Amino acid sequence: MTAHVTTTRARNILTRTSGYLKGVASHSLQPYRGCSFGNALCGVGCYVQHNAFLTRGQAWGSFLEARVNAAELYTAQQAKERAWAYRKGLAFNVFMSSSTDPFVPHEQRFRVTERVLQAMLENPPEALILQTHTHLVTRYLPLYRVLRARTALRVHISIESDRDRLPGLPAPASPVRRRLEAAKRLKEAGIPVLITVSPLLPIADPERFFAEIAASADAVILDHFIGGDGTRDGARTLRTRLPAAMAEVSAESTSLTYRDRMAGIACRHLPGRVGVGGAGFAGRFLKMP
Repeated sequence: MTAHVTTTRARNILTRTSGYLKGVASHSLQPYRGCSFGNALCGVGCYVQHNAFLTRGQAWGSFLEARVNAAELYTAQQAKERAWAYRKGLAFNVFMSSSTDPFVPHEQRFRVTERVLQAMLENPPEALILQTHTHLVTRYLPLYRVLRARTALRVHISIESDRDRLPGLPAPASPVRRRLEAAKRLKEAGIPVLITVSPLLPIADPERFFAEIAASADAVILDHFIGGDGTRDGARTLRTRLPAAMAEVSAESTSLTYRDRMAGIACRHLPGRVGVGGAGFAGRFLKMP
């Protein structure tokens, strides 16, 4: 399936957060609607596909809408939204993005994310979290170096497993090796980087995987589809092909027992730098005994 690509002029770009993001940032920002990675491995279990308001009846991965005025909207709205955050006793922190990827391949054409980052140089939030599934995040490294001096910037790179394939499912949008390399490059440039193992998939060699993460990133977050997809028992994800493919590799991987066991291994390699679920995304890590 090829995504149908369109452009639009949005009316709003800063969304006041709710749900698990409420403890992570005051606002989210989506430079695109939809995601051209929706047909890749990450799209199979992507939690956003269950958001009917966003998909508008379209299949996940079938559409991408570039919000070409996102930068000017950020500039116009940031003062009002900053004031709202302060009235609520919050810092003005932005999470980009929770329902798309800021670095989809079409970013090279539209440059929506780049222009938003440039607008933030003039009116920076107090913190900015960039969340992505792709090594293409390094494209704007020179811009991050400048932005880092003006806001508490950190980059989250999703690497769900050390496996590039699960039975019957498509390849990832970006190979595991390239994402690890991107993380290391960012870390070496002085940009704080976290690996989000989300959703956690079966890991072939956990000891090696978490050792590589420790060498490439500052911390790791593990998030299982149970609870992670917004339902207590993972009901939304259970309606997708993902759990069956996971179980074919490791039956245990579809349970929280597996998440907890992987977290224990991660703690040996990144002591004090392992987060789980929403608390991890908010920067709260497991305490070491």
